[in-house]
Amino acid sequence: MQDLINDIAATMANAEQRGKVADYIPELGHVDPQQFAISLATVDGKVYSAGCATTPFSIQSISKVFTLTIALGQVGDSLWSKVGREPSGDPFNSIVQLEHESGKPRNPFINAGAIAVVDAIMMGHEPKETLGEILSFVRYIANDDSIYFDHKVAASEMAHRDRNASLAHFMKAFGHLRHDVDKVLGTYFHQCAIAMSCEQLAHAGLFLASDGINKPSDIRVVAPQRARRINSLMMMCGHYDASGEFAFRVGLPGKSGVGGGILAIAPGHGSIAVWSPGLDAYGNSLLGTQALEMFVQRTGWSVFGH
Repeated sequence: MQDLINDIAATMANAEQRGKVADYIPELGHVDPQQFAISLATVDGKVYSAGCATTPFSIQSISKVFTLTIALGQVGDSLWSKVGREPSGDPFNSIVQLEHESGKPRNPFINAGAIAVVDAIMMGHEPKETLGEILSFVRYIANDDSIYFDHKVAASEMAHRDRNASLAHFMKAFGHLRHDVDKVLGTYFHQCAIAMSCEQLAHAGLFLASDGINKPSDIRVVAPQRARRINSLMMMCGHYDASGEFAFRVGLPGKSGVGGGILAIAPGHGSIAVWSPGLDAYGNSLLGTQALEMFVQRTGWSVFGH
């Protein structure tokens, strides 16, 4: 398996087309697009890595998997009265659907849906308390207390928040947000600014590959059915309007982030994290997607069969 991971990293190192970094968040625009990392954490406790797999990066929308898990633990299925479970078919920051559907976001992984999830987990608390809870949870499932918020990235997002603020105010107008919009947005931007390496991220996703059990401690994080449902949402909605393309090419539940990371889950096998900052036209890591496609072709780990 280490040979395969090394092969993938070597192939990606030589790739000429590397995509475009997310410069609409200025702090992310400074990241070197030549970087590539891949890490596989298996359910039997092994880790295989190549490239700059210990370099922290901004996980951005991958964090939405973790806040969704927290929200389902806190409020259960009542969450679905605030946010849907259908693919959007629109870009991650689209406002069009919100208008058609009375301010209810289509799923928890588009920006509007993730903002609604943050509102649900705030439970009347201040942003600082909610962020402490989010960070503690991510550190716990990754088994690593060094994971942190990149405050420069959060500030950069806050300074360029107009589009997300529009989404939040629109939902508030329809009664779908309970808390102050600025407090919800501040929490959301810090959540997206969590910095993790591929190795940390692969560990954090392991509970979704092992029926909801956190492998280092063998403590249950979520019920098996809930792990399956989170995986199904990642498969249908984890890559925005390119989710179908990712399912077609890779065939694993996955969640991308505009920081260039992708977390992919191979149920029963392991959790794979890839990172390459250059994005495709849909906001997903160009080389990260290619690397996962190559990985699945060689391992046969697609959920759709060998």
